[in-house]
Order: sequence, then C-alpha cells, then structure tokens
Amino acid sequence: MEIWDHPPEEWPAQLVEAFGDAMRSPADWARKCVEEYGAEAICLKLQGTHPDFGDRSADEAAATVKAVLKATGVPLIIIGCENDEKDCNVLPRCSQAAAGERCLLGYATKENYKTLVAACQADGHALIGLSPIDINIAKQVNILVSEMGFPMERMVMYQTTGALGYGLEYTYSIQERGRLAALAGDKMMALPVFCMVGQEAWRTKEAKATAAEQPEWGNAATRGIYWEFATAATLLQAGSDIMVMRHPKAAMALKESIARLVG
Repeated sequence: MEIWDHPPEEWPAQLVEAFGDAMRSPADWARKCVEEYGAEAICLKLQGTHPDFGDRSADEAAATVKAVLKATGVPLIIIGCENDEKDCNVLPRCSQAAAGERCLLGYATKENYKTLVAACQADGHALIGLSPIDINIAKQVNILVSEMGFPMERMVMYQTTGALGYGLEYTYSIQERGRLAALAGDKMMALPVFCMVGQEAWRTKEAKATAAEQPEWGNAATRGIYWEFATAATLLQAGSDIMVMRHPKAAMALKESIARLVG
C-alpha cells in the first residue's frame, strides 16, 4: 500500500477518510496499512521532497524512512519525487539510512540510473527501473543498469501503465508481450513487474468525481474503489507482480482475488 511523507492535499475524500489522522505521520500511516488492512509491503513516496511540493531536505527524507522502517516489519519500497535533480540528492541519503534492509528504491531512468545504481550497490538495496510502456526502452534501462554490474535478480521493471478507461487495453497488450518474451528466454524481460495502481486509478475523473459533480455515475463512495480494483485485477492478469494500492478496500479485494486464483 502507498503512503506519502506528508498528507496529500489532492487525494479525494474517500481515500482520506480511510486513513484519517494517521496520514499526519508516515509511521502511523504505514502501521495502519499493515496492522488494520493487511498490507504486505509499504510504498513510501517522498513527494514532499519535490521543489514544488515542500522541497524537504535529504535528511528529512532519511528520517522519514527510518521512522517507517521502525513502525512496521514488512518490506519497504522508497519512491522519490520524480524530479531527477532532487532524487539524485535525496535517494542516496535514504539508501544510506536504510542500509542493510534490502529496500526497493526507485526510480532508475536513462537519465539518473548511475547515481541510483551506485547507491543500491553500496547499501544492498534492490532497484526499480522506470520507462514508458515500451518494451525496447524498458530493456534499454535494464541493460544500462546491468552494464554497471548490478545483479538483475535485484532489479524490478516499472513500465508506466494506464488505468481503466485510460489506455488499459494497450497497457495489457504490452505487458503480455513482455511476459511472453520472458517466457521465450529474454533475460532482460524476465524481471518482476511493478505497478503504481492506486496512483493511476485515482487520477481519473471517474474515480474522483463527487455525486454532486456526476450524479449519473453511481455511488461516489465506492466508484473509485471499484475503479482501482478493476485496474489492478487487469494488470495482475497481464503478468504484473507488485501492485501498489491506495484504498484499503481495493487492496483487500485484490488479495481475495489472488487467493481465489491460486487456491
């Protein structure tokens, strides 16, 4: 489940109500996700370090990472603010703060991969490679990382996805091609696939619109939850491995779906 280093102002009421006051503290938020909602891992997004959203320092981010690690015993994913200059300053400091914990750090791109690979190599972490939903670019990122001597068994792929109604069919077809290529022996595609499901689903107008804005769209209290679950279930069947969810009801529904599939 996804948490932030500060309370997100743009999240809709359905999400905020699910976590309440816990959102004021990343450690409390993480604990609630694990203890009440059964999260199997925590994905900490350091959005507050972005120059436009608080510009928090690397030391502040590292302190947040330590607090979240102390609050739960589940694996931790650490995501930067997606500003390359700031991430190259913040993520190595967070990597040091979590040295020896084998966290999953992201994102490594064609532009910033050298800094992140060096940090993960030094501190024993795993790495997320980010690319558009394009097999060739995804392979290129993986090859660049591997050429620095980083072990591919500690590498995860994130090809940006669409949500239900926003290119999900195209996303499905590309992910399916990637999984088939891996099964056919392409080692650079045989990596776990990571998806920020909640992020994609809750940026859609269908998930966020209130009953007053769109009364004909059905129950606003559950619409976004269904949108997130439908997106996740589709990407799961396309071959994705790590699904980062936002709403606890969508996360629990996905876990139930997986249990039925493997049962």
